[in-house]
Amino acid sequence: MDIYTVLLVDDEEEVIQVIQKKINWEGLGFSVIGYANNGVKALEMVEEYQPDVVMTDIKMPYMDGLELSKRIKTDFPATKVLIFTGFDEFEYAKEAVHLEIEEYILKPVNSVELTNVFTSLKIKLDQEISEKRSAAVLKNYYMESLPFLKANFYTTLIEGRIRGDEVEKYLRDYQIEFEGPYYCCLVIHTSSTQVEKNMNPVLLAMSVQKQAKEYLGEKWKAKRFTYLGNMVMLAQLENENDVSELTDECDRFCRYARRIIGAVVTVGVGWVCSNILELSQSYSSAREAVSYRAIYGTSRAINIREIAPQETGGFETVNDAEISNLFKMIRLNSKEDIIEEANKYMNHIFLPTKSLQYHHIAVMELVSLLYRFAANNDIQTDAFSGDMGELYSRLIEMAPDALRKWFVDICLAFQESLISTRNKSTKSFVLRAQEYVHDNYADAGLSLDSVCEELGVSNSYFSTIFKKETGSSFISYLTDYRMDQAARWLLETNEKSYIIAKKVGYTDANYFSYVFKRQFGVSPSKYRTEHGESER
Repeated sequence: MDIYTVLLVDDEEEVIQVIQKKINWEGLGFSVIGYANNGVKALEMVEEYQPDVVMTDIKMPYMDGLELSKRIKTDFPATKVLIFTGFDEFEYAKEAVHLEIEEYILKPVNSVELTNVFTSLKIKLDQEISEKRSAAVLKNYYMESLPFLKANFYTTLIEGRIRGDEVEKYLRDYQIEFEGPYYCCLVIHTSSTQVEKNMNPVLLAMSVQKQAKEYLGEKWKAKRFTYLGNMVMLAQLENENDVSELTDECDRFCRYARRIIGAVVTVGVGWVCSNILELSQSYSSAREAVSYRAIYGTSRAINIREIAPQETGGFETVNDAEISNLFKMIRLNSKEDIIEEANKYMNHIFLPTKSLQYHHIAVMELVSLLYRFAANNDIQTDAFSGDMGELYSRLIEMAPDALRKWFVDICLAFQESLISTRNKSTKSFVLRAQEYVHDNYADAGLSLDSVCEELGVSNSYFSTIFKKETGSSFISYLTDYRMDQAARWLLETNEKSYIIAKKVGYTDANYFSYVFKRQFGVSPSKYRTEHGESER
């Protein structure tokens, strides 16, 4: 039996306590994960826990229940909302039917009525999840998948086998609309090993595809098909910078898939292009982004532009499958894997040497490939810092074992350089965000969205990196910094609290006092009295 989570929201804690005790939550199939005493705090908890049900009062400080309901329905449409309110507010609440509220409950809350409401809600939630998990529905969806001709066209397109003069004919004959003006390939990977017991991996993957179509397909006018075991979507963007918003929506979809249908999903977001013939390059980069789940984790979206910002050379065009695989290992795998793959490459390419001329050509190509990889990834090594002609002359004179050792060593040096560059890039990235907070904390509009817009990255990537480097979320860091500045103003000036509130980015003095007390345990005025005396 599924256990659904409930968040209770009311500014009167005794009301919350009564509700918690009035019904047998576990017996009804629910679990209360916590409560909030205002709408702002509730929205933070919804973002963090994504409860199945939110039960909220209307009249609350900082953000009322109707505004909270509107925000939840916009950002978390799968969450059910119940409103309980006093009789004098009931008619007012009923006017908000366009918010698609599940139920309106009059105070004082009656245990029988509350039990009936949650019994009905449990049935509805079970039916919705049952439809998503139903094997029959999944099989029907499988039979209704895209026609062969369209799927074949999309596959041929990302493989780079469509000529420019053929595009218009294919689009016309297959009634396909590619409006653009920008395009981006998504690779949606569903884990076949991390699967719930008794769940068929094939049917689970089909369920993910169906949900991805509903969650992402319409807004981004995405074309979808299956390729090499993954779902691929070709998204259309109005603006090149819309890829940050697309990445955030993909990230939310991954978490949604994990919570609702129990699937571990990772989405790779490729480079943005302005010509559908370049989608083959966008696909290659999206598939590479998915492979980075070994570093950044699963159940999230990974944007190639964000994880490889130092790559200035655009798309790689290496044709040799083995060297391409080796370069991928240099980015992602252990030293042992790199050594094994480097030796494998040497065995296949250099040994046995067909002729002296062949050996010279092979060495020349190898140096060219290594140099291109180093340049594209901003890698500085001693091997390529001197005269290239001298390096080439030295390599062709090396004995096979010496050449093999040089090649393995240079591959390992590349990996160390990439790790170092990635760490420096991440730390610089976080420092820029912190400096932005220090310069703009007085701006009441400062938010996660505005910082991400300033840095040019998606919310999901920024939040992951920031918490990894600092140990706290961005909102917590911003709040802590504002409170520290407020405390300094209280001790060093005689300004009133509402003035200080504005100086640190709070337009509502009451909410500022609430946050300050939550941070320091006392009100601003008491903090000034206690700490001002100790300073003297």
